[in-house]
Amino acid sequence: MEINCGDIIGQVLREQGVKFLFTLCGGHISPILTGAKKEGIRIIDVRDEVNAVFAADAVGRITGTPGIAAVTAGPGVTNAITALKNAQLAQSPMVLLGGAAPIVMKNRGALQDIDQIALVESIVKLAVSVRRNCDIISVLENAFDVCRSGVPGPVFVECPVDLLYHESSVRQWYGVETGTQRESGLRSRLLDFYLKRHVDKMFACGFEEMQPGKPRLISPDLDAGMVSRAMEIVAMSQKPLLIIGSQAMLNADRIENLAEAVESMGLPVYLAGMARGLLGRANQLQMRHQRKKALKNADLVILAGMPCDFRLGYGRSFGSDTKLISVNRSKSDLRLNCRPDLAIHSDPFLFLCALAEIFEPISSDWQEWIQELQDRDHERENFIQDKSREEIEFINPLYLLKKLNHEIDDNSVIVADGGDFVASAAYILQPRGPLRWLDPGVFGTLGVGAGFALASKIINPGSEVWLIYGDGAAGFSLQEFDTFVRHKTPVIALIGNDGVWSQIARDQVALLGDDVATVLERSDYHLVAEAYGGKGFLLERSEEIEKIFKDAKQAAAQGHPVVINAMIGKTDFRKGSISM
Repeated sequence: MEINCGDIIGQVLREQGVKFLFTLCGGHISPILTGAKKEGIRIIDVRDEVNAVFAADAVGRITGTPGIAAVTAGPGVTNAITALKNAQLAQSPMVLLGGAAPIVMKNRGALQDIDQIALVESIVKLAVSVRRNCDIISVLENAFDVCRSGVPGPVFVECPVDLLYHESSVRQWYGVETGTQRESGLRSRLLDFYLKRHVDKMFACGFEEMQPGKPRLISPDLDAGMVSRAMEIVAMSQKPLLIIGSQAMLNADRIENLAEAVESMGLPVYLAGMARGLLGRANQLQMRHQRKKALKNADLVILAGMPCDFRLGYGRSFGSDTKLISVNRSKSDLRLNCRPDLAIHSDPFLFLCALAEIFEPISSDWQEWIQELQDRDHERENFIQDKSREEIEFINPLYLLKKLNHEIDDNSVIVADGGDFVASAAYILQPRGPLRWLDPGVFGTLGVGAGFALASKIINPGSEVWLIYGDGAAGFSLQEFDTFVRHKTPVIALIGNDGVWSQIARDQVALLGDDVATVLERSDYHLVAEAYGGKGFLLERSEEIEKIFKDAKQAAAQGHPVVINAMIGKTDFRKGSISM
């Protein structure tokens, strides 16, 4: 059977350890999809390209193997832009394969022909277009190297349609196959010469001789001297604090080593982003609340894989005398809005593991400090507990989330997609283990939920996947319940339905006196799931919570994707939480 470049792409993906490819079909990329399928790669087609890229982002985060998405030319690529930018800011390793107009028809008015490279190059680590079959393997293997080296991020590879299909078909389309009847005349002969030369250059290499290689794993360097200097600073501290960000979680296959290292050092720790759940549900060293106060009182902060951005008050959250050790793969993030006493340009995973190896057991000196932080944590937990008992119109969202935290299984994955309801969930829900919490990251993108949940369930088929939706965010991707049904990925979506964009309305109404553009309907989202072939539950009273959770879990266990449409009321729990 004749081989095409789609087949070669499939072979490269297989050699790179790719197991899933997310897509929305298009004629520009059909050979990629069929070629990947031939190599045993599972093809998961979605209803909006943006969710294919969100899913690929999630694969990169959870497994460490770059996630792969393929989208068609033009609007397929433009639909993926938001998810690409989200992956860039989240530092997720992934490759986006984009279809493109025929090379010879570029800038001639071909269907869906736009300058895709110029469009995406500012939001990816590398944007490249393949022009010859000779280059497809080297370009793709380089794309994998680039997306996971240094600061990980997305790479875009443009694959023109006339390069992807069988050479014989392309020669026929261009009228340059052997034995074709030619028109006479100089102009026709010149055009024939040009097209034949173009096709000859595109297919200059024999497909049978093209063999992809194994992945080249690139490990960042770590200066042992810097680790020793860090240990000296830690040894002099009385109130140290460790903050671990998403970048420390890039070594997914060795994540238990990181958890053991952190626990062995005995440092009180806050976990951010993908690091949530690293130490399990309720480790005594992990603090969950009052981080701003802790930062002000700490005499040392180790910032491992997280910049001093808005989440840390642009560096203003630290006390005036606080020493800072910053560890980051990114040179710019090392010193963003701060002047570290020790800046370590390296992988935070490697640093923390190396620090644990030479760590001197001096944690007894920090017991009073740890107790102080734990007391604050308990104080905040008691406050949340009291707020959850308040009687309000509809279901108290804090009470609902407290109940959910009790009900979710130990192997559950939690996907967060929303504003106010999801921000409340971040205070209450406790991931049971590492790489079992996914949120958008620093871009704060609404709409990640379905793509993240799809990838999470495919990677963890035996785990419950809980998708925590705000009712506003749910509108971005509820159509993917069709995808969940078709691909047998029974996620459970809990929608906090208060009929308003609460995250915005709370401050907008208080500061500007107007709720314009923030009002929604308390829609029947559960019926959307039913219409697509899933199961829907309407949750209207607190007394029904346990039963509906039980019924939803049972339905998911039987293979049905589920929506729980929970009618929640409004609280002042997050009053004044606007981020700038």
